[in-house]
Amino acid sequence: MSETLIKVENVSKKFCRSLKTSLWYGMKDLGSELIGRPHGGNGALRPGEFWAVDDVSFEVKRGECLGLIGRNGAGKSTLLRMLNGLIKPDRGRVTTRGRVGALIALGAGFNPLLTGKENVYVAGAVLGLKTKEIAGKYDEIVEFSELADFMDSPVQSYSSGMQVRLGFAVAAHTEPDILILDEVLAVGDMGFRTKCYNRVFELAKRSAVIFVSHQMSQVARLCPESLLLESGRLLRQDKTSLLVSDYEKQFPRAGSSWSIAEGVTLSSVTVNDIADQETIRINAGDPLVVKVTLTLPPGFRCLEASLSIHHPSLEIISHINSKQTGAALAVTGRECQIAIEVPSLTLGNGRKLLTLVLRDGDSSEILLWANAVWELQVESPYMVPAPVYHEARFSIGTSETLTVA
Repeated sequence: MSETLIKVENVSKKFCRSLKTSLWYGMKDLGSELIGRPHGGNGALRPGEFWAVDDVSFEVKRGECLGLIGRNGAGKSTLLRMLNGLIKPDRGRVTTRGRVGALIALGAGFNPLLTGKENVYVAGAVLGLKTKEIAGKYDEIVEFSELADFMDSPVQSYSSGMQVRLGFAVAAHTEPDILILDEVLAVGDMGFRTKCYNRVFELAKRSAVIFVSHQMSQVARLCPESLLLESGRLLRQDKTSLLVSDYEKQFPRAGSSWSIAEGVTLSSVTVNDIADQETIRINAGDPLVVKVTLTLPPGFRCLEASLSIHHPSLEIISHINSKQTGAALAVTGRECQIAIEVPSLTLGNGRKLLTLVLRDGDSSEILLWANAVWELQVESPYMVPAPVYHEARFSIGTSETLTVA
Protein backbone atom coordinates (compact mmCIF):
# COMPACT_ATOMS: atom_id res chain seq x y z
CA MET A 1 0.00 0.00 0.00
CA SER A 2 1.35 3.43 -0.97
CA GLU A 3 2.55 5.73 1.78
CA THR A 4 0.44 8.86 2.43
CA LEU A 5 2.76 11.88 2.17
CA ILE A 6 0.16 14.69 2.29
CA LYS A 7 -2.89 14.68 4.53
CA VAL A 8 -5.16 17.72 4.75
CA GLU A 9 -7.90 17.44 7.36
CA ASN A 10 -10.76 20.01 7.45
CA VAL A 11 -8.35 22.86 6.80
CA SER A 12 -9.55 26.49 6.77
CA LYS A 13 -7.70 29.78 6.41
CA LYS A 14 -9.14 33.28 6.74
CA PHE A 15 -7.80 36.65 5.68
CA CYS A 16 -8.82 40.24 6.28
CA ARG A 17 -9.57 42.69 3.46
CA SER A 18 -8.14 45.66 5.39
CA LEU A 19 -4.36 45.78 5.88
CA LYS A 20 -4.62 47.85 9.07
CA THR A 21 -7.22 45.55 10.60
CA SER A 22 -5.24 42.51 9.44
CA LEU A 23 -2.14 43.72 11.31
CA TRP A 24 -4.20 44.27 14.44
CA TYR A 25 -5.74 40.79 14.22
CA GLY A 26 -2.25 39.37 13.63
CA MET A 27 -0.93 40.95 16.82
CA LYS A 28 -3.90 39.60 18.78
CA ASP A 29 -3.42 36.11 17.32
CA LEU A 30 0.29 36.18 18.19
CA GLY A 31 -0.55 37.16 21.75
CA SER A 32 -3.12 34.37 21.96
CA GLU A 33 -0.55 31.82 20.80
CA LEU A 34 1.96 33.01 23.41
CA ILE A 35 -0.51 32.20 26.19
CA GLY A 36 -1.51 28.87 24.64
CA ARG A 37 -4.77 29.81 22.93
CA PRO A 38 -5.64 28.61 19.38
CA HIS A 39 -4.35 30.53 16.38
CA GLY A 40 -7.10 32.72 14.89
CA GLY A 41 -9.29 32.87 17.96
CA ASN A 42 -12.35 30.63 18.19
CA GLY A 43 -12.49 30.10 14.41
CA ALA A 44 -15.37 32.49 13.70
CA LEU A 45 -15.00 35.28 11.19
CA ARG A 46 -14.27 38.70 12.65
CA PRO A 47 -15.37 41.97 10.95
CA GLY A 48 -13.69 42.34 7.54
CA GLU A 49 -12.52 38.71 7.32
CA PHE A 50 -13.35 36.02 4.75
CA TRP A 51 -12.50 32.36 4.27
CA ALA A 52 -9.80 31.94 1.60
CA VAL A 53 -9.90 28.17 2.24
CA ASP A 54 -12.91 26.65 3.97
CA ASP A 55 -13.03 23.08 5.34
CA VAL A 56 -10.91 21.30 2.71
CA SER A 57 -9.77 17.69 3.13
CA PHE A 58 -7.78 15.34 0.87
CA GLU A 59 -4.82 12.95 0.79
CA VAL A 60 -1.98 12.39 -1.68
CA LYS A 61 0.06 9.19 -1.62
CA ARG A 62 3.54 8.51 -2.93
CA GLY A 63 3.38 7.98 -6.67
CA GLU A 64 0.30 10.20 -7.15
CA CYS A 65 -0.04 13.52 -8.97
CA LEU A 66 -3.04 15.60 -7.91
CA GLY A 67 -4.27 18.69 -9.77
CA LEU A 68 -5.91 21.76 -8.24
CA ILE A 69 -8.48 23.41 -10.52
CA GLY A 70 -10.37 26.63 -9.88
CA ARG A 71 -10.87 30.22 -10.86
CA ASN A 72 -8.65 33.03 -9.59
CA GLY A 73 -9.47 33.48 -5.91
CA ALA A 74 -10.66 29.89 -5.46
CA GLY A 75 -8.04 29.29 -2.74
CA LYS A 76 -5.46 27.26 -4.65
CA SER A 77 -2.38 29.35 -3.82
CA THR A 78 -3.43 29.75 -0.17
CA LEU A 79 -3.76 25.99 0.12
CA LEU A 80 -0.32 25.49 -1.45
CA ARG A 81 1.27 27.96 0.98
CA MET A 82 -0.17 26.01 3.90
CA LEU A 83 1.16 22.77 2.43
CA ASN A 84 4.58 24.38 2.13
CA GLY A 85 4.47 25.64 5.73
CA LEU A 86 4.57 29.32 4.77
CA ILE A 87 1.33 30.09 6.63
CA LYS A 88 -0.67 28.29 9.31
CA PRO A 89 -4.26 27.11 8.96
CA ASP A 90 -6.80 28.69 11.29
CA ARG A 91 -8.68 25.41 11.58
CA GLY A 92 -7.84 21.83 10.75
CA ARG A 93 -4.48 20.16 10.26
CA VAL A 94 -1.92 19.75 7.47
CA THR A 95 0.43 16.77 7.74
CA THR A 96 3.34 16.25 5.35
CA ARG A 97 6.04 13.59 5.43
CA GLY A 98 9.46 13.92 3.88
CA ARG A 99 11.26 16.69 2.03
CA VAL A 100 9.10 19.30 0.31
CA GLY A 101 10.19 20.93 -2.95
CA ALA A 102 7.96 23.86 -3.86
CA LEU A 103 7.85 26.31 -6.72
CA ILE A 104 4.81 28.49 -6.09
CA ALA A 105 6.01 31.80 -7.55
CA LEU A 106 8.51 32.99 -10.14
CA GLY A 107 11.93 32.82 -8.53
CA ALA A 108 10.42 32.20 -5.12
CA GLY A 109 13.11 32.42 -2.43
CA PHE A 110 15.81 33.79 -4.74
CA ASN A 111 17.92 36.74 -3.63
CA PRO A 112 18.07 39.05 -6.68
CA LEU A 113 21.50 40.39 -5.68
CA LEU A 114 23.11 36.94 -5.52
CA THR A 115 24.31 35.06 -8.57
CA GLY A 116 22.51 32.07 -9.98
CA LYS A 117 25.14 29.74 -8.52
CA GLU A 118 24.84 31.30 -5.06
CA ASN A 119 21.06 31.04 -5.21
CA VAL A 120 21.29 27.34 -6.06
CA TYR A 121 23.18 26.76 -2.80
CA VAL A 122 20.80 28.96 -0.80
CA ALA A 123 17.69 27.29 -2.26
CA GLY A 124 19.16 23.84 -1.72
CA ALA A 125 19.95 24.67 1.91
CA VAL A 126 16.37 25.86 2.45
CA LEU A 127 15.17 22.50 1.14
CA GLY A 128 17.35 20.74 3.70
CA LEU A 129 20.37 19.75 1.63
CA LYS A 130 23.90 19.97 2.93
CA THR A 131 26.53 21.91 1.01
CA LYS A 132 28.21 18.70 -0.11
CA GLU A 133 24.91 17.33 -1.45
CA ILE A 134 24.23 20.53 -3.39
CA ALA A 135 27.73 20.46 -4.87
CA GLY A 136 27.12 16.90 -6.04
CA LYS A 137 23.93 17.91 -7.84
CA TYR A 138 25.07 21.32 -9.06
CA ASP A 139 26.20 20.28 -12.55
CA GLU A 140 22.98 18.34 -13.11
CA ILE A 141 20.89 21.35 -12.01
CA VAL A 142 22.77 23.72 -14.34
CA GLU A 143 22.53 21.32 -17.26
CA PHE A 144 18.77 20.94 -16.80
CA SER A 145 18.20 24.70 -16.50
CA GLU A 146 20.32 25.40 -19.61
CA LEU A 147 21.72 28.50 -17.89
CA ALA A 148 25.42 27.60 -17.75
CA ASP A 149 26.43 30.94 -19.29
CA PHE A 150 24.47 32.94 -16.72
CA MET A 151 25.23 31.22 -13.39
CA ASP A 152 27.73 33.92 -12.40
CA SER A 153 25.25 36.73 -13.17
CA PRO A 154 22.93 38.20 -10.50
CA VAL A 155 19.42 36.78 -10.59
CA GLN A 156 17.96 40.29 -10.86
CA SER A 157 19.23 40.30 -14.46
CA TYR A 158 17.31 37.08 -15.27
CA SER A 159 14.06 37.12 -17.22
CA SER A 160 10.99 35.52 -15.61
CA GLY A 161 11.49 32.47 -17.81
CA MET A 162 15.11 32.10 -16.69
CA GLN A 163 14.08 32.34 -13.04
CA VAL A 164 11.53 29.59 -13.56
CA ARG A 165 14.15 27.43 -15.27
CA LEU A 166 16.51 27.74 -12.33
CA GLY A 167 13.83 27.41 -9.68
CA PHE A 168 12.33 24.32 -11.26
CA ALA A 169 15.74 22.74 -11.78
CA VAL A 170 16.61 23.16 -8.07
CA ALA A 171 13.22 21.95 -6.81
CA ALA A 172 13.17 18.93 -9.14
CA HIS A 173 16.74 17.76 -8.48
CA THR A 174 16.68 17.77 -4.69
CA GLU A 175 14.73 14.49 -4.93
CA PRO A 176 11.75 15.76 -2.91
CA ASP A 177 9.17 13.45 -1.41
CA ILE A 178 6.59 16.16 -2.10
CA LEU A 179 6.72 18.46 -5.14
CA ILE A 180 4.41 21.51 -5.29
CA LEU A 181 4.09 23.39 -8.60
CA ASP A 182 1.95 26.48 -9.13
CA GLU A 183 1.61 27.75 -12.73
CA VAL A 184 5.34 27.36 -13.34
CA LEU A 185 4.90 25.64 -16.70
CA ALA A 186 3.00 28.65 -18.05
CA VAL A 187 6.35 30.41 -18.55
CA GLY A 188 9.19 29.09 -20.68
CA ASP A 189 9.65 27.85 -24.19
CA MET A 190 8.21 24.64 -25.58
CA GLY A 191 11.45 22.67 -25.25
CA PHE A 192 11.87 23.50 -21.58
CA ARG A 193 8.22 22.74 -20.79
CA THR A 194 8.66 19.32 -22.40
CA LYS A 195 11.67 18.67 -20.16
CA CYS A 196 9.62 19.72 -17.15
CA TYR A 197 6.78 17.34 -18.05
CA ASN A 198 9.20 14.46 -18.42
CA ARG A 199 10.86 15.32 -15.11
CA VAL A 200 7.53 15.53 -13.29
CA PHE A 201 6.53 12.14 -14.72
CA GLU A 202 9.76 10.69 -13.31
CA LEU A 203 9.25 12.31 -9.90
CA ALA A 204 5.61 11.24 -9.72
CA LYS A 205 6.71 7.60 -9.62
CA ARG A 206 8.32 8.10 -6.21
CA SER A 207 6.93 11.43 -4.94
CA ALA A 208 3.60 13.07 -4.19
CA VAL A 209 2.99 15.91 -6.66
CA ILE A 210 0.53 18.81 -6.33
CA PHE A 211 0.07 20.71 -9.60
CA VAL A 212 -1.84 23.95 -10.21
CA SER A 213 -2.53 25.45 -13.64
CA HIS A 214 -5.29 27.23 -15.53
CA GLN A 215 -4.26 25.33 -18.66
CA MET A 216 -6.51 22.28 -18.60
CA SER A 217 -4.36 20.45 -21.13
CA GLN A 218 -1.41 20.68 -18.72
CA VAL A 219 -3.46 19.41 -15.77
CA ALA A 220 -4.86 16.56 -17.85
CA ARG A 221 -1.41 15.57 -19.07
CA LEU A 222 0.05 15.29 -15.57
CA CYS A 223 -2.84 14.57 -13.19
CA PRO A 224 -5.25 11.62 -13.49
CA GLU A 225 -7.27 13.10 -10.59
CA SER A 226 -7.94 16.67 -9.45
CA LEU A 227 -9.75 18.84 -6.92
CA LEU A 228 -12.22 21.53 -8.09
CA LEU A 229 -12.22 24.55 -5.76
CA GLU A 230 -14.61 27.49 -5.71
CA SER A 231 -14.50 30.41 -3.23
CA GLY A 232 -12.27 28.42 -0.91
CA ARG A 233 -14.48 25.33 -0.75
CA LEU A 234 -13.88 21.91 -2.26
CA LEU A 235 -16.69 21.33 -4.74
CA ARG A 236 -15.57 17.92 -5.93
CA GLN A 237 -12.67 15.49 -6.16
CA ASP A 238 -12.78 13.30 -9.25
CA LYS A 239 -11.02 12.29 -12.44
CA THR A 240 -9.59 15.32 -14.21
CA SER A 241 -11.47 14.46 -17.40
CA LEU A 242 -14.79 14.78 -15.54
CA LEU A 243 -13.91 17.98 -13.67
CA VAL A 244 -12.83 20.03 -16.68
CA SER A 245 -16.40 20.42 -17.90
CA ASP A 246 -17.56 21.68 -14.48
CA TYR A 247 -14.66 24.12 -14.36
CA GLU A 248 -15.33 25.52 -17.83
CA LYS A 249 -19.02 26.06 -17.00
CA GLN A 250 -17.92 28.70 -14.47
CA PHE A 251 -16.86 31.01 -17.31
CA PRO A 252 -19.10 32.89 -19.74
CA ARG A 253 -18.75 31.98 -23.37
CA ALA A 254 -16.16 33.97 -25.30
CA GLY A 255 -17.57 36.57 -27.67
CA SER A 256 -18.21 35.28 -31.17
CA SER A 257 -17.94 37.35 -34.33
CA TRP A 258 -18.49 37.14 -38.08
CA SER A 259 -16.36 38.80 -40.73
CA ILE A 260 -17.38 38.58 -44.41
CA ALA A 261 -15.39 40.25 -47.19
CA GLU A 262 -17.07 42.73 -49.51
CA GLY A 263 -18.70 41.03 -52.49
CA VAL A 264 -19.04 37.66 -50.75
CA THR A 265 -22.59 36.46 -50.05
CA LEU A 266 -23.07 33.77 -47.44
CA SER A 267 -26.08 31.56 -48.07
CA SER A 268 -25.80 28.99 -45.28
CA VAL A 269 -23.49 27.26 -42.80
CA THR A 270 -24.31 23.93 -41.19
CA VAL A 271 -22.47 21.88 -38.58
CA ASN A 272 -23.44 18.20 -38.74
CA ASP A 273 -26.42 19.26 -40.89
CA ILE A 274 -27.65 21.61 -38.15
CA ALA A 275 -28.19 25.24 -39.16
CA ASP A 276 -28.90 28.31 -37.03
CA GLN A 277 -27.86 26.60 -33.80
CA GLU A 278 -24.85 27.84 -31.84
CA THR A 279 -24.57 24.79 -29.54
CA ILE A 280 -23.80 21.41 -31.10
CA ARG A 281 -23.86 18.27 -28.94
CA ILE A 282 -21.47 15.57 -30.07
CA ASN A 283 -19.88 12.41 -28.70
CA ALA A 284 -16.16 11.72 -28.84
CA GLY A 285 -15.42 9.59 -31.91
CA ASP A 286 -18.36 10.96 -33.93
CA PRO A 287 -17.75 12.71 -37.25
CA LEU A 288 -17.82 16.50 -37.57
CA VAL A 289 -18.98 17.94 -40.88
CA VAL A 290 -19.05 21.66 -41.64
CA LYS A 291 -20.66 22.85 -44.89
CA VAL A 292 -20.54 26.43 -46.19
CA THR A 293 -22.56 27.66 -49.16
CA LEU A 294 -21.60 31.06 -50.56
CA THR A 295 -21.34 33.22 -53.66
CA LEU A 296 -17.97 34.70 -54.63
CA PRO A 297 -17.10 37.71 -56.74
CA PRO A 298 -15.64 36.87 -60.18
CA GLY A 299 -11.95 36.17 -60.54
CA PHE A 300 -11.30 33.62 -57.77
CA ARG A 301 -9.37 30.51 -58.81
CA CYS A 302 -9.06 28.55 -55.55
CA LEU A 303 -9.90 28.71 -51.86
CA GLU A 304 -8.13 27.80 -48.64
CA ALA A 305 -10.25 26.52 -45.74
CA SER A 306 -9.30 26.01 -42.11
CA LEU A 307 -11.09 24.85 -39.00
CA SER A 308 -9.91 25.46 -35.42
CA ILE A 309 -11.17 23.89 -32.22
CA HIS A 310 -10.22 25.54 -28.94
CA HIS A 311 -11.05 25.69 -25.26
CA PRO A 312 -13.22 28.53 -23.89
CA SER A 313 -9.88 30.02 -22.80
CA LEU A 314 -9.05 30.16 -26.57
CA GLU A 315 -6.21 27.64 -26.15
CA ILE A 316 -5.99 25.79 -29.46
CA ILE A 317 -6.82 22.08 -29.28
CA SER A 318 -6.82 21.21 -32.96
CA HIS A 319 -6.26 23.07 -36.25
CA ILE A 320 -6.73 21.68 -39.75
CA ASN A 321 -6.05 23.47 -43.02
CA SER A 322 -6.75 22.44 -46.59
CA LYS A 323 -3.23 23.38 -47.73
CA GLN A 324 -1.69 21.20 -45.04
CA THR A 325 -3.70 18.21 -46.25
CA GLY A 326 -2.80 18.88 -49.89
CA ALA A 327 -6.41 19.56 -50.87
CA ALA A 328 -6.80 21.88 -53.89
CA LEU A 329 -10.12 23.69 -53.55
CA ALA A 330 -10.45 24.87 -57.15
CA VAL A 331 -13.30 27.31 -57.80
CA THR A 332 -15.37 26.36 -60.88
CA GLY A 333 -18.13 28.93 -60.51
CA ARG A 334 -19.22 31.87 -58.44
CA GLU A 335 -21.66 29.78 -56.37
CA CYS A 336 -19.97 26.99 -54.45
CA GLN A 337 -20.19 24.83 -51.37
CA ILE A 338 -17.19 23.87 -49.24
CA ALA A 339 -17.38 20.82 -47.00
CA ILE A 340 -14.93 19.98 -44.23
CA GLU A 341 -15.27 16.51 -42.75
CA VAL A 342 -13.45 15.16 -39.69
CA PRO A 343 -14.26 11.41 -39.68
CA SER A 344 -13.58 10.92 -35.97
CA LEU A 345 -13.50 13.75 -33.46
CA THR A 346 -11.06 12.73 -30.70
CA LEU A 347 -11.75 15.32 -28.03
CA GLY A 348 -12.00 15.29 -24.28
CA ASN A 349 -15.12 15.97 -22.24
CA GLY A 350 -16.50 19.49 -21.94
CA ARG A 351 -17.10 22.71 -23.87
CA LYS A 352 -15.14 23.50 -27.01
CA LEU A 353 -15.41 26.39 -29.48
CA LEU A 354 -15.29 26.15 -33.27
CA THR A 355 -13.80 28.74 -35.64
CA LEU A 356 -14.05 28.62 -39.44
CA VAL A 357 -11.88 30.64 -41.86
CA LEU A 358 -12.04 30.78 -45.67
CA ARG A 359 -9.31 32.59 -47.64
CA ASP A 360 -8.44 33.39 -51.22
CA GLY A 361 -6.01 30.60 -52.11
CA ASP A 362 -3.78 33.00 -54.09
CA SER A 363 -3.63 36.16 -51.96
CA SER A 364 -4.60 34.68 -48.54
CA GLU A 365 -7.18 37.46 -48.17
CA ILE A 366 -9.82 36.48 -45.60
CA LEU A 367 -13.21 35.98 -47.25
CA LEU A 368 -15.08 34.53 -44.27
CA TRP A 369 -14.12 34.41 -40.62
CA ALA A 370 -16.59 32.84 -38.18
CA ASN A 371 -14.73 33.31 -34.89
CA ALA A 372 -15.85 31.06 -31.99
CA VAL A 373 -19.36 31.02 -33.45
CA TRP A 374 -20.24 27.44 -32.52
CA GLU A 375 -19.98 25.74 -29.16
CA LEU A 376 -19.35 22.01 -29.12
CA GLN A 377 -20.69 20.19 -26.07
CA VAL A 378 -18.52 17.08 -26.17
CA GLU A 379 -19.52 13.97 -24.26
CA SER A 380 -16.38 11.96 -23.62
CA PRO A 381 -15.15 9.59 -20.89
CA TYR A 382 -11.60 10.92 -21.09
CA MET A 383 -9.52 14.07 -21.27
CA VAL A 384 -7.30 14.47 -24.32
CA PRO A 385 -4.36 16.86 -23.77
CA ALA A 386 -3.96 19.53 -26.45
CA PRO A 387 -3.00 19.73 -29.22
CA VAL A 388 -4.74 16.93 -31.13
CA TYR A 389 -4.15 16.09 -34.78
CA HIS A 390 -7.28 15.26 -36.76
CA GLU A 391 -7.50 13.68 -40.18
CA ALA A 392 -9.82 15.70 -42.42
CA ARG A 393 -11.29 15.73 -45.93
CA PHE A 394 -11.95 18.95 -47.83
CA SER A 395 -14.42 19.14 -50.74
CA ILE A 396 -15.71 21.86 -53.05
CA GLY A 397 -18.57 21.92 -55.54
CA THR A 398 -22.18 23.06 -55.62
CA SER A 399 -24.98 22.35 -53.22
CA GLU A 400 -26.11 19.59 -55.60
CA THR A 401 -22.75 17.89 -56.12
CA LEU A 402 -19.40 18.09 -54.41
CA THR A 403 -16.11 17.32 -56.11
CA VAL A 404 -13.71 15.73 -53.62
CA ALA A 405 -10.44 17.68 -53.59
